[in-house]
Amino acid sequence: MSPQVNENMRPTARGVRIDPARLRARLDDLGEVSPIPGGGSCRLALTDEDRAGRDVVRSWMVDLGLRVQVDAIGNIFGTWECAPGTPVMTGSHIDTVRTGGRYDGNYGVLAGLEVIETLMTAGLTPSRPLSVAVFTNEEGARFQPDMLGSLAYVGGVSIEAALDTLAIDGARLGDELSRIGYNGSAPVPGPVPHAFIELHIEQGPLLEAEGVTIGAVDGVQGISWQEVTITGQSNHAGTTPMHLRRDPAFVAGSIVVFLRELAAEMGGNQVCTVGKIDLSPNLVNVVPAVAKITLDVRNTDEELLLGAERRISEFLDDIALREAVTIQSRRLARFEPVVFDPEVVDLVATIAGDHGHSVKRMPSGAGHDAQMLARVCPSAMIFVPSHLGISHNAAEHTDDVDLVAGANVLLDSMWELAQREPSGVRP
Repeated sequence: MSPQVNENMRPTARGVRIDPARLRARLDDLGEVSPIPGGGSCRLALTDEDRAGRDVVRSWMVDLGLRVQVDAIGNIFGTWECAPGTPVMTGSHIDTVRTGGRYDGNYGVLAGLEVIETLMTAGLTPSRPLSVAVFTNEEGARFQPDMLGSLAYVGGVSIEAALDTLAIDGARLGDELSRIGYNGSAPVPGPVPHAFIELHIEQGPLLEAEGVTIGAVDGVQGISWQEVTITGQSNHAGTTPMHLRRDPAFVAGSIVVFLRELAAEMGGNQVCTVGKIDLSPNLVNVVPAVAKITLDVRNTDEELLLGAERRISEFLDDIALREAVTIQSRRLARFEPVVFDPEVVDLVATIAGDHGHSVKRMPSGAGHDAQMLARVCPSAMIFVPSHLGISHNAAEHTDDVDLVAGANVLLDSMWELAQREPSGVRP
């Protein structure tokens, strides 16, 4: 069940605000760890670059006097043990894609530290601990599935299976944790928080396009990832007649077109993407022998998502027969849509309105660690605008005024969640 609101406790932290310069300085300092041209960063999970970023954030936790723990999947937790009880938790991730910006994930972690430092400086002590989490491998850019650290934390995958996960470069996750020194001793699954709230940039264009400052995120789209391998017949590009070809590249292209048409036909929140295509032998004058592509299919409705998956499967069977190729599919990730706790979503919306901000209730099109925590405790998210909706790109940008607005909404949200009666663990 959700925590119960005591309205008499609500105004206690009002008037206290985060330090914009301090938040900006930490964002910039972390952004300079493994920088890439254009102002972004590249810190693939459990690489040396990721270790460097982890070391910086961990040092800031230590400087604040937080109790720092690392668990068996490498998640980092900095907890202000200012009161008894289970903590109100916030946080996100600091691993990136190869073309990462400075805000995706980083903002949620560093705003959490800023909330704690602000309250400490103001002499305000919440009624239960506050904790900031850095979750391992949220992006899924090196190890799949994405959000693996938070998934393991809530018991969605065994620690043994998680540690045996292989990277795209062949490295074993458990070995890489040991190599970078983040194979912690805290148990997985971990303790259930009192509540969880994640602050994040939208990574989409809606808030900016509609002139809205705060997104009160009420859920996350379901995600279906698969890798499709198409095997045909490699042959000479000049001497093989078109009608006699078994061409995996043509089939891959047909799948791309089918997914685009499927999304347009279904409409609503249905989105489909082919994000990666590999051809072999990948030569200008050779019909390929093999094409390997990834499919990313998402919807906020589980039944519609299942329907899209069925239609894709039927199409793959049909085109394999028509083009005399072999098609094999391998699931990379599958998460059902998530509905966040209505009371926590309402709290975010109310606080944002009280701060004088425009608010939009909205689902998230991207996956986030909060959807994993929602399995075990009341959870929600706060969004702030992304300029032009650009993310996973060095050009990723959010104006400072919006970054500050989101952090202040997080501050009051965490404070008020800490005043609520203990919540039960969700089944």
